[in-house]
Amino acid sequence: MSIDSLKSQLANFAKDVRLNLSSMSTDESLSVQQKYGLMVACGIASRNKQVKDALIAEAAPHLSDEAMDAAKAAATIMGMNNIYYRFVHLSANKQYGTMPAKLRMNVIGKPGVDKVDFELWSLAVSAINGCGMCIDSHEAILRKEGITAEMVQTAVRFASIIQSAAIALEAAE
Repeated sequence: MSIDSLKSQLANFAKDVRLNLSSMSTDESLSVQQKYGLMVACGIASRNKQVKDALIAEAAPHLSDEAMDAAKAAATIMGMNNIYYRFVHLSANKQYGTMPAKLRMNVIGKPGVDKVDFELWSLAVSAINGCGMCIDSHEAILRKEGITAEMVQTAVRFASIIQSAAIALEAAE
């Protein structure tokens, strides 16, 4: 399965989603690793098996085993962190923000790929999961490392396109 096969599964009401999926492969504003790692991390974060499988298959020829694992790790660790830090951010009781998280997050320090790429993937997954605290944290790190606002926007655009593909497939069921 690939992006083309994923597009063929989308109903006519999702014509814009098909067009947007096509634009992801031809986007040149990110490195190959950044682009295909985003597809993997966001595909997993979409929680839709068809989307996940199609995007992993699309990305596999373009990513090393280490980069594939790091993209999967970004989706996984953000699945945990986004829940926790969204709770801390949204809770009226600010005491939770002063308490240690007590969550293992070693992969963030040593992701096995360039830290900027991992941060970009983590940002996009955090956008899908709706964690403002994590979005702000990852965006600040990326901007400090010289990633442009346009690159950040591209990452979040990829996340929105991938999530919309998952929604379109569910809407057609």
